[in-house]
Amino acid sequence: MSITYKDEAGIAGMRVAGRLASEVLDYLTPLIQPGVTTLEIDRLAAEFMKQQGTVSATIGYQPSGYPPYPGHLCTSVNQVVCHGIPGDKPLKKGDILNVDVTVIKDGWYGDNSRMFLIGGEAACTIQARRLCQVTYEAMWKGIAMVKPGVRLGDIGHAIQTYAEASGFSVVREFCGHGIGQRFHEDPQVLHYGRPGTLEELKAGMTFTIEPMINAGKREIKEMGDGWTIVTRDRSLSAQWEHTVLVTPTGYEVLTLSAGNPPVPAFVASEAATATATVSA
Repeated sequence: MSITYKDEAGIAGMRVAGRLASEVLDYLTPLIQPGVTTLEIDRLAAEFMKQQGTVSATIGYQPSGYPPYPGHLCTSVNQVVCHGIPGDKPLKKGDILNVDVTVIKDGWYGDNSRMFLIGGEAACTIQARRLCQVTYEAMWKGIAMVKPGVRLGDIGHAIQTYAEASGFSVVREFCGHGIGQRFHEDPQVLHYGRPGTLEELKAGMTFTIEPMINAGKREIKEMGDGWTIVTRDRSLSAQWEHTVLVTPTGYEVLTLSAGNPPVPAFVASEAATATATVSA
């Protein structure tokens, strides 16, 4: 495994890229309404990135065995788990949408995604609202584990146990990843696992935590376009994502900006408990 540990200059570059990636989502948030197409969302994002001086990491992205990805971002609606290609079908009230944005700034990558309830909370089912909320909290359960000496299996275990205790399932085939001057670096960050296993976290590591949580079973399938992944049972799926830095004492979320939802209350309370335990 070849993990890159960022120095101060690299961390500074990652902070800028992460903030800019998050600001794309801030810009899009009020524009994501019933009747808009995901293709229009993609066009608006491309224009905003140009104004920022960033470049989309997804447009034309082509891993081995895949066709070139055609969008400036990914738009995954309802049962789409990830990699939904922007299209011309209007969003409707009650849909749930994940928008996944990765930008490049001065050679550094920032990667994040958010869920959107189309038409607002009142327009969506209780299950849809709860799935999006639990997925957000599960991501933060994983983030809150991050500090030197913790292992990647601890992060995955925290996410998995929280999601499954809520009656949902965790997608296994896709995971978080190291990120820096390349879109995907080591290590892989699984969203399930056993405590005390896999790679040990060290200061200077940067990676994404991006759980994909299904309302039904965890099985998925790939659509004919070579990119779009959907739930096999057509149940709803949700995802949230942040890029995280391991600091000497804990973590720093690099993809925070003014438009992010509030951090769950349990994050602060768990941090306070951990500090009290160490002090004792």
